[in-house]
Amino acid sequence: MSTSPKKILLVGAGGTLGQAVAQHLRQRGHEVIGASRNDPAHPIDLRSDDSVSTLLGRLGPLDAIIATTGKVHFGPLPEMDAAQFDVGLQDKLLGQVRLALLGQHHLNAGGSITLTTGILTEQPIAQGASATAVNAAVEGFVRAAALELRNGLRINAVSPSVLTEALDSYGPFFPGFEPVDAARAALAYQRSVEGIGNGQVFKVW
Repeated sequence: MSTSPKKILLVGAGGTLGQAVAQHLRQRGHEVIGASRNDPAHPIDLRSDDSVSTLLGRLGPLDAIIATTGKVHFGPLPEMDAAQFDVGLQDKLLGQVRLALLGQHHLNAGGSITLTTGILTEQPIAQGASATAVNAAVEGFVRAAALELRNGLRINAVSPSVLTEALDSYGPFFPGFEPVDAARAALAYQRSVEGIGNGQVFKVW
């Protein structure tokens, strides 16, 4: 069964995962508008209401919104302070929540929102307490928001394991974890955009 082409905003399109998602969805025939903090054509800062609202207003009605971005602090818990923990709260958690809250008003009926968490939600690692907490909060938001969205809108999260392409940088933090290719993770975003799931967490691990 074929699906009609969709107009999709992808925030974080310049990252390893974002590039794979964009490529896969474009191959599916969708119009993917890439955006990121440093994108010259479509700049967006998920920490700012004004930045998010400005870009959404410029783009007009959308069929889907995807976020594949978000910073968190990694470091030993005994040395972590509230300011370091707050990095993930403001960026990966509130940033994605902000995109969903504002983005819902720019989606066509039946549109979808897809946020990104990760395997650390359920399988913590050393120095990853902030990441585990933030991912869990995002997934909690997705489950609750799905019950209140109107006009047939859907919201899901994708939870990938550590990416194969990122092992050089992050491999030592994930001892014994099975990595996944970014291209495999991209399939879960297709599932969220083209499928019927709502309030789901699509695990890629």
